[in-house]
Amino acid sequence: MSQPLATTPSLQAVTESIIFPPGDIYSDEPPLESDLHREQIDLLIRLIKWWWRDRQDFYATGNLTIYFSPNQKKSAEFRGPDFFVVLDTEKKDRKSWVVWQENGKYPNVIIEMLSDSTASVDKGLKKQIYQNTFRTPDYFWFDPNNLELQGFHLLDGQYQDLVPTESGWLWSQQLGLYLAVYLGKLRFFTPDGQLVMLPEDEANQQLQQANQQLEQERQRATILAERLRAAGIDPEQIF
Repeated sequence: MSQPLATTPSLQAVTESIIFPPGDIYSDEPPLESDLHREQIDLLIRLIKWWWRDRQDFYATGNLTIYFSPNQKKSAEFRGPDFFVVLDTEKKDRKSWVVWQENGKYPNVIIEMLSDSTASVDKGLKKQIYQNTFRTPDYFWFDPNNLELQGFHLLDGQYQDLVPTESGWLWSQQLGLYLAVYLGKLRFFTPDGQLVMLPEDEANQQLQQANQQLEQERQRATILAERLRAAGIDPEQIF
């Protein structure tokens, strides 16, 4: 979402000459458009981290600056995707993603959250940068307000529109997951159509399944007791 800040010529000349040392380059992203945008980004991060909780070879984050200046200068070229995933890298916390400190790696997947103030850039300039410079294989944009979802896959150096399924789902080759709108939120789905859940969702599902099993056992016990009584046997005297 960010753009380099305008400076005076003299300050610009000084800043351009600085090569920042490793560890000193912090993210420089502005506040998000709304709570809706922030909640959606946080949701995607939590989902992919939980889904890949046993993996140590990826980095997933959001609203974090990617520095990619060929001259290794913080002040030159940078972008801040709303959500991105880098594969085949070390799973650790970072202050920002600095391409020249990450073996030249760029994101494998980027998702931008559209808003009135960013939609034209996300669909135009950023798409070009992600295609021509980042070479990011999978690019999506999603509008948390009107639920517009569109995706692209890089083929022969050009982004090709992803064709949605009959249900409107879009396939991410890099994630091995579908992206789709579910209850007003952008969510991930497995290849066989299962919703990727958060840990609390899984815990609730397991609790519901346990309660259902207990209820089934109670019903079976009630039926058995009735049959025993019908046969002239007091079930209380059996145990």
